[in-house]
Amino acid sequence: MDSTYQQQALMGATGMELVLALYDGAIRFLYRAVQCIEEQDVRGRRIAVSRALDILMYLQARLRPDLGGSTAQSLSDFYATMFTMALEASHYESVEQFHEVIACIRNVRDAWLVVARDPEASRVLPRELRTKEETYIAPPPTTDGHATTASHWSA
Repeated sequence: MDSTYQQQALMGATGMELVLALYDGAIRFLYRAVQCIEEQDVRGRRIAVSRALDILMYLQARLRPDLGGSTAQSLSDFYATMFTMALEASHYESVEQFHEVIACIRNVRDAWLVVARDPEASRVLPRELRTKEETYIAPPPTTDGHATTASHWSA
């Protein structure tokens, strides 16, 4: 039942809310990995870490360097670093390393929360993370007041 509630909540979410939900999921799985270390549940730890890594890979794969430039590259580097750190934490069964990864991801998640308050920010979200309304937002006018002709759609 909890899963159905979560699915319904995400169906009405904005693109930014979906990004935040992905970060929350990664953090939740990393906390689960810590719990599994404490319970000496190797299989559970591996599953939790795998799910967190899947989220990081998904976020990295959806970056648009053509729109995000150096910010997209910085995020890509961040995701790669978090991926490596989570793998190392799992390999060494290090609660401390997992907490370091969680803290880093939480910091970036909190930055996304600040960005989410900017109405222009949804324009650079990947297409699959946009709501139908966000997908069809008209591009901002150019400095001369006319609509831009370049497409802001992402594939």
